[in-house]
Amino acid sequence: MSEAMTMTATALAAPGLWATLREDLDCVFQRDPAARSTLEVLTTYPGVHAILTHRLSHRLWSAGWRFPARLLSFVGRTLTNVDIHPGATIGRRFFIDHGACVVIGETAEVGNDVTLYHGVTLGGTSWNKGKRHPTLADGVVVGAGAKILGPISIGERVRVGANSVVVKDVPADRTVVGVPGRIVDTRVGTARPANGISLDHNLMPDPVAKSIACLIERIEILEKELAEVRHEPAPADHSGQCNTCSAGDLCCEHESMHLVN
Repeated sequence: MSEAMTMTATALAAPGLWATLREDLDCVFQRDPAARSTLEVLTTYPGVHAILTHRLSHRLWSAGWRFPARLLSFVGRTLTNVDIHPGATIGRRFFIDHGACVVIGETAEVGNDVTLYHGVTLGGTSWNKGKRHPTLADGVVVGAGAKILGPISIGERVRVGANSVVVKDVPADRTVVGVPGRIVDTRVGTARPANGISLDHNLMPDPVAKSIACLIERIEILEKELAEVRHEPAPADHSGQCNTCSAGDLCCEHESMHLVN
């Protein structure tokens, strides 16, 4: 039993620092079609510089060298415009695309194969010590400008839409959009990319249009019921029309929008 446990622990052991840094570098070519060479990525990608700096500062932080860790983190923030607290725990193959204005708090926990776009904040909602920042599971993609706040959990392969504000737990394989963030799509059972990561976080339904469509459908039902009570002719059937109208002011040009005196 002890031998089996030892073998399992060895298999699950995290790779060394240099192997982790190599994975961080290699994953850029998988998720950014603009990456052309290792030299280009190493010299011109601030997101890569930020994670490399964090790996080193986190080692210092974990070893008890708190001030050198914070100093190295400050230097990294100055050079990259990415603020990652050295106490934050970040998994393997982490990628920050465009690497600008990203903030990751001290108690944040980020799983493997996570992708953040510019302007993302993994922040807290309390000044109390202890766990106050979010936990992101493996394969999460967070769109540009999104804010994930508080000690909440974001499940595996969740996609967070651009500029969303998430303040509640999100189960795995969901898509979240809006302020506050709402689950608008479930991808359980759908085919996944070969590498397990989907960057199509822009393919989202419109929850506002969906709500309007439900209201229009309900109004039509009420109009029919009211006509029956009054023994009046049933109103015209507009099913399938204008449920998710995107024409804006052009709707007013349609003759059905004008009252007949």
